[in-house]
Amino acid sequence: MLSVHEPTAQQIYDECIYREMGLSDAEFAEVETILGRKPNYTETGLFSVMWSEHCSYKHSKAVLKNFPTDGEHVLQGPGEGAGIVDIGDGQAVGFKIESHNHPSAVEPYQGAATGVGGIIRDVFSMGARPVALLNSLRFGELDQPRVRYLFEQVVAGIAGYGNCIGIPTVGGEVQFEPCYQENPLVNAMCVGLIDHEDIQKGVAKGVGNSVMYVGASTGRDGIHGATFASEEISEESESKRPSVQVGDPFMEKLLLEACLEVTKHDALVGIQDMGAAGLTSSASEMASKAGMGMIMNLDDVPQREENMSAYEMMLSESQERMLLVVQKGREDEIKKIFDHWGLAAVVIGEVTDDQRFRVYHKGEQVADVPADALAEDAPTYYPPSKKPSYYETFQSQEAYQPKVENMKEAWLSLLSQPTISDKSWVYQQYDHMVRANTVVQPGSDAAVVRIRDTEKSLAMTTDGNSRYVYLDPYIGGQMVVAEATRNLVCSGAKPLALTDCLNYGSPEKPEIYWQLERSTEGMSEACHVLNTPVISGNVSLYNETQNGAIYPTPVVGMVGLVEKQEHITTQQVKRSGDVLYVIGEADANFSGSELQKMIEGDVFGPVSPIDMKQEASRQQALLEAIRAGYISSAHDISEGGLLVTIAEKLIGTGLGADVTLKGDLLAEAFSETPSRFVVSVPTEMTESFENIVPEARIIGRVTDQSTVTVSDAAGERQATATIEELTEAWEGAIECYLKSEV
Repeated sequence: MLSVHEPTAQQIYDECIYREMGLSDAEFAEVETILGRKPNYTETGLFSVMWSEHCSYKHSKAVLKNFPTDGEHVLQGPGEGAGIVDIGDGQAVGFKIESHNHPSAVEPYQGAATGVGGIIRDVFSMGARPVALLNSLRFGELDQPRVRYLFEQVVAGIAGYGNCIGIPTVGGEVQFEPCYQENPLVNAMCVGLIDHEDIQKGVAKGVGNSVMYVGASTGRDGIHGATFASEEISEESESKRPSVQVGDPFMEKLLLEACLEVTKHDALVGIQDMGAAGLTSSASEMASKAGMGMIMNLDDVPQREENMSAYEMMLSESQERMLLVVQKGREDEIKKIFDHWGLAAVVIGEVTDDQRFRVYHKGEQVADVPADALAEDAPTYYPPSKKPSYYETFQSQEAYQPKVENMKEAWLSLLSQPTISDKSWVYQQYDHMVRANTVVQPGSDAAVVRIRDTEKSLAMTTDGNSRYVYLDPYIGGQMVVAEATRNLVCSGAKPLALTDCLNYGSPEKPEIYWQLERSTEGMSEACHVLNTPVISGNVSLYNETQNGAIYPTPVVGMVGLVEKQEHITTQQVKRSGDVLYVIGEADANFSGSELQKMIEGDVFGPVSPIDMKQEASRQQALLEAIRAGYISSAHDISEGGLLVTIAEKLIGTGLGADVTLKGDLLAEAFSETPSRFVVSVPTEMTESFENIVPEARIIGRVTDQSTVTVSDAAGERQATATIEELTEAWEGAIECYLKSEV
């Protein structure tokens, strides 16, 4: 039964209404071919969301095939709610990262909050108990009032949801660039623990088995959210506020506990989150994955608003809802569990063997489409690819060489840059100690969460460096993966696998698609060499406005295993007298560096290549030295270069250092050449350490003075800074911007 407001199938075709819903002319014609007729309004809606970029990856499927997805530890790769990796003793870790960029641009608090809620559901739908949250955020420059508003509201939304549900937010990253001014990036990651025998999948198996809807009621929020996430942000985006869902973390806490109880029940056949595209995606995907069909009666769907149409119910992205498939005749056993938690659990359909997805409303059939057509048969596009002219220009330039008159001034200025400076304003809003398992809190290279009743811990990080990906997508893609593995190794962990969030502009522009192609090729190469398969992820395209696209921003979330508690390592120095070593040589190329951005206000020039085999070798040697107990602290050299790394190792310890730099002083001090580390080693262990890491060079010692001195090879003092000066430059930058009235 059509609503009086819904156009007929002929009107949808004649007036091209399908275009407003996100389907192209060719795609609508393909739907007609599949159905053998013109689709009605509800069916057009089903195809529009399931064939959106957000759900189908139609412009990115081709490049995603480059990624390695198998490995000796991989139990579940891409294709389910989250990926799962074995960590021994019958235990496993499940994790995934996803974007909520477009919603956060128009409604930052709820956009960020529901991003957190959605990624939590992805993890517990696998049967894993969430133990940690992380995030990766990108904003414009903080001197803009609108950016400050987005920044404050996004952080508040993440904190509000995570704190209320009782899952610690233990790590993340925040970077600031002009290209994100109108299109912020909000990527949320969740990590969960699970026993092998409890792993669940989102499948609808067994003819006659019941389809159960559990959790919150369905409203009109989030309708066409998947389509909204698959188009550029424009002046009309503000009118899309109804596409942003509203989250309830207290409801989600109940749903989490109920679902984890149900996943251990033998009556459960399959379970999946109602995420992007809501009922449509969960139902059609579960049926398709099992090679089955499904009948659904929308009259039985719990509704919190009156007179909802079939179209609205099928496309709603109301939060805190799950879809279950349960053995026929055992529905009451499942309902009893949800009753205990005060949640709705109703039968709304059943599994069929005809591979069709049929929907009924008010006694009439409102949709009849092949399940595979929605979930698997979206078109795959191979857009034209073209090197951008800016890339050709950068490649023809000389490597950037800055002019620095005063090393100390440059050092202090770098520490006060928002991308480098102290992020405690952000993470102090997050409860990172709830459940009392957080061993290493936000602020070090990686967060570490212990696994109770074992000697093991999980190290986890999120990383991205869009400047380098912009300058050279292939090398930048390699660097993103390598940076994540370095952070885990510095924490005493063996990297296991990664999840990625690929944030780019419109793939329909050849230059953007080239960025996507080349960067994923670089990431894939790094994954192969570093043995870190991709087990889950998300693609977020069309991140651009009328003012242009964001930098290509692949973000990597990675988890590693710390085998023994004693191996846990942090970045801060521990004692006076320890010897400071640098591992790796500096390259006198500053293209893409924080120093270049600070001096020139932009980034440009060619990027130096990264030797992935050397990267792997250094990481392996460093991890071996950490496990042997020879290293007191470890920190990789990244944004800002070696002197920033030294400052980050000292701030908050009450200790200082005497440092001697040899060779090109500027390169040694501020270059961001990858594959480099600074470690501190007790004097009595230096010989043993050097046997494992022979390329390490001594650059100084930790002192009990609250001062850092930097000298050249001749012993001439180049810079002296008190820890108080370094701390003042580093700590106050972000809060100063937020208090600004400009």
